[in-house]
Amino acid sequence: MNTVTAADGTTIAYEQEGTGPALILVDGALCARGSKAGLAAGLAPAFTVYRYDRRGRGDSGDTAPYAVEREIEDLMAMIGAAGGTAFLYGHSSGCALVMDTVLRAGGTSVPKIALYEAPYNDDPGFRPRWQAYLADLAEALAGGRRGDAVASFMTLTGTPAGQIAAMRQAPYFAALEAVAPTLAYDHAGLLGDTGAVPVAKAAHVTVPALVLYGRASFPFMKETAAALAAEMPDGRLHPVDGQTHDVDPAVLAPVLTEFFAG
Repeated sequence: MNTVTAADGTTIAYEQEGTGPALILVDGALCARGSKAGLAAGLAPAFTVYRYDRRGRGDSGDTAPYAVEREIEDLMAMIGAAGGTAFLYGHSSGCALVMDTVLRAGGTSVPKIALYEAPYNDDPGFRPRWQAYLADLAEALAGGRRGDAVASFMTLTGTPAGQIAAMRQAPYFAALEAVAPTLAYDHAGLLGDTGAVPVAKAAHVTVPALVLYGRASFPFMKETAAALAAEMPDGRLHPVDGQTHDVDPAVLAPVLTEFFAG
């Protein structure tokens, strides 16, 4: 494990492997750097791959108060640790952080990005569900009910109540509770109070961008990916056959390798 210090003094923990151009993996909700170990192994023959704990997760610090700008600075610090230039890959809500960071860093520091299933949703029926979730999340976290915060997120993603109840009894649930406050970072912070596709922001992402979705995933993921790719001046829509939101690293790694190495 290595560490780098972000602009506000927060320690950010990371691991690196492989050789070649730098590629930083940016996790989505409730994930720490270990969740991308398989993908990193698949990319390491062609790239120096960095996977890091976003603030509030794993071995990284969590200096208060939270702000999206601090997370951008964390990723900027990671780019610095990688030598000042790096490709970025974002998964789920990590896509939002990647887009915000490339707008801050520019194409010299971030020459290409790839996004897998940014979880924005323009369905009018989704907005009230999203806002109710944010309210429930804030209430649960304010009351110290981290397990309820995780359960609220699982409910939003369509996990059946019985499965959530079983998860809460499983040994790994404690690890999810430990990072539950970061749900607010991803959702109330990065994705915003509407959850709508940020087409105006996407229009300013001028670097080559591979925008991916799984053909076996939620239907709105295709619509969101298509909307983002259409707005980006150099956006490229790429469906991944047979994949859900939990994409198989063995399937994804060759797609990313071809794009970033091309």
